[in-house]
Amino acid sequence: MELLIKAEAYVFNLFKDKLSAEYIYHDFLHTLRVVTALKELIKGEGIEEQNSIELLLAGWFHDTGYIYGNENHEEKSCTIFKEFINNESNFSINIENVCAIILATKFGKEPTNILEMCMKDADFYHFTLDNYQEHCMVLKKEIEFIQNKEISDEEWCAGNIKMFTKIQHYYTNYAKTFWQPKKEKNLFKIYDQNVKEKLGKKSTNKELKEKKLEKLDRPERGIDTLFRVTLNNHTQLSAIADSKANILLSVNSIIISITLTAIIPKLDSPSNAHLIIPTFVLLIFSVITIVFTIMATKPKVSSNPNIKSDIQSRKANILFFGNFHQLELNDFNTAMNDLMKDRDYLYDTLIKDLYYLGLVLNRKYKLLSISYTVFMIGIILSVSAFCLAFIKL
Repeated sequence: MELLIKAEAYVFNLFKDKLSAEYIYHDFLHTLRVVTALKELIKGEGIEEQNSIELLLAGWFHDTGYIYGNENHEEKSCTIFKEFINNESNFSINIENVCAIILATKFGKEPTNILEMCMKDADFYHFTLDNYQEHCMVLKKEIEFIQNKEISDEEWCAGNIKMFTKIQHYYTNYAKTFWQPKKEKNLFKIYDQNVKEKLGKKSTNKELKEKKLEKLDRPERGIDTLFRVTLNNHTQLSAIADSKANILLSVNSIIISITLTAIIPKLDSPSNAHLIIPTFVLLIFSVITIVFTIMATKPKVSSNPNIKSDIQSRKANILFFGNFHQLELNDFNTAMNDLMKDRDYLYDTLIKDLYYLGLVLNRKYKLLSISYTVFMIGIILSVSAFCLAFIKL
């Protein structure tokens, strides 16, 4: 449905632009998992179409309130959903029903109908995943970021066992039948891990966990925000430049079309001889404007044959598509892994990407400035020439 597609795009951009770097678990990927789980429950429980749409909308928006922090995020999510749906007047949606489903995700709240039960179950779908422990460690890291304190493995493991056995349980028949066995399998893994820790033995997954934590070691929030905001600003400025160029191209194309079809065919008449110079002044300046505008928007893709060796020696920017499009998938994968393992190299590459984006923007806006100047001078001269021609006539 079109509304659900719009909701997905809206939530994706919301998380991309406004979600704090601290929230490494409650992000778009978590929301996507919940929506996927809801689709499975809708099919398994036989939810009718209108209710399924409202349920999926609640799934997309249920954690959007995290852009304002984790406190009372469910209520904030409802507010964000209302802002979205109020701009979609073409669709008939019961706003209160959707908000009630979102609020059902509040910790400790018991669901009152099948839709709230589905939402509650889908929010804990990750308990059933084979890689649950990876998601679990991401959540642990997020909580440590927010609370600004370290949680010991023993404390975290005990909390997980309590959540699995005493706090969380599935409500829908489908989840009880198909998800509960997978959840119990993960519970046994947690018990096993807890026993090994108490006995002082090294877990067989310790190295994997350390690697995962190393990947989760995020840069400072200020640095992350700096790059995200600046790169987003550069992208928006580039889009604005393209939009301005498109306006110039459209206007001058119309001027040339009208001139060629309506005026020039009449210039062979002696009575219209006085219009020849003004017409060609207008045409020449329009063509020059179009040329500079096209130069401003013309894409430039690297054709350096030694790009692979440049990336391996860390001289080329691996984040720029004009560079990595020449690589094989395996080479690109190796280069990206190398980039993600070295923080200094990562920062240097982001800075390099920012710098070259700036150079491209500088060239675009210089050429656009010339285009607008030529267009302005051309309009003034051609209008003046037409006026003089009619005065002399």
